[in-house]
Amino acid sequence: MKSLKIGNLCASMPIVQGGMGVGVSLAGLASAVANQGGVGVISSAGLGAIYNNYSKDYRTASIWGLKEELRKAREATKGIIGVNVMVAMSNFADMVKTAIAEKADIIFSGAGLPLNLPSFLTEDAKTKLAPIVSSARAAKVLCQKWFSEYKYIPDAIVVEGPKAGGHLGYKADQIADEHYSLEAIVPQIVAEVRAFEAEHNCRIPVIAGGGIYTGEDIYRIMALGADGVQMGTRFVTTDECDADPAFKQSYIEAHEEDIEIIQSPVGMPGRAIRNSFLDRVKEGLKVPKACPFDCIKTCDVTHSPYCIMLALYNAFKGKLRNGYAFCGSNAWRAEKIQSVRELMTSLRTEYDSFAAKCEGFSLREKLFGAK
Repeated sequence: MKSLKIGNLCASMPIVQGGMGVGVSLAGLASAVANQGGVGVISSAGLGAIYNNYSKDYRTASIWGLKEELRKAREATKGIIGVNVMVAMSNFADMVKTAIAEKADIIFSGAGLPLNLPSFLTEDAKTKLAPIVSSARAAKVLCQKWFSEYKYIPDAIVVEGPKAGGHLGYKADQIADEHYSLEAIVPQIVAEVRAFEAEHNCRIPVIAGGGIYTGEDIYRIMALGADGVQMGTRFVTTDECDADPAFKQSYIEAHEEDIEIIQSPVGMPGRAIRNSFLDRVKEGLKVPKACPFDCIKTCDVTHSPYCIMLALYNAFKGKLRNGYAFCGSNAWRAEKIQSVRELMTSLRTEYDSFAAKCEGFSLREKLFGAK
């Protein structure tokens, strides 16, 4: 299994742990992944709710929370620690500035194109920037914008396919369309990025995520040109995942038919595990009276069937009757809770085993025909 190089950062395993809010990936999970040679990622989404004891002001508490989580992660690992910041968050600027000031190794940013992300870098900043895109066109637009306006080249680009968990950067009719599958878009984005590299004499690793579950999956997507992978769902069912045990157990108990696409109050489709809360939402029994957080720019409380922040916070705390768990398309395959070390070891073993079987095969046989 190859290492993943992002500028002067080097992860011995080419695995980025996806940022999962609210509270699912904090310092505990991120540091555990970093200690095993991957890139650990703290989600900045919802920190104001998690740290509301510090301040009742959501934005103030969010800044404090991110500082605390980065501090705790640094105490637990010398590995690579990143922060996920969604463009759609109302406190996007606060979280980006805090991550840079606290010297996070890398910022991953999606849920919208982070066209102005380089503008937040300070003169002495060490933090790398990695936008998350879902098409070759988006990758091209972003690379050109960053270079023309800021003379900055992305340190990495994450490609997120429609099998990912949480909010998806696709229209409802694109999610099951093979033309938008990760396998279809990765070569397109890699080609676009390589053309930009040739023009500007640089190197931009491409990291692919969304539905990647096994070491064999990692091998197959890297054979299509990706330099590494992003995995979120697999890390939920680990001892070190920061969510309540009941949240993890919902993955263990889920069947394939329980994984569904929902329409989020923020105006995007999302993938989650069906439960009684979502059933009640469909019946129209949930109506928020006010917005206590103002956490997402596109969320309109007057038309929202529920407060997504409260729903995800309740799920993180294990109160699934009043919330639900976001998940990737393969969440139903989870069978046990294991340590991050055990998971990373099994992924490496699966990767190496499949790679050995593929020796001597053509590329097409490697990807689709090797048994």
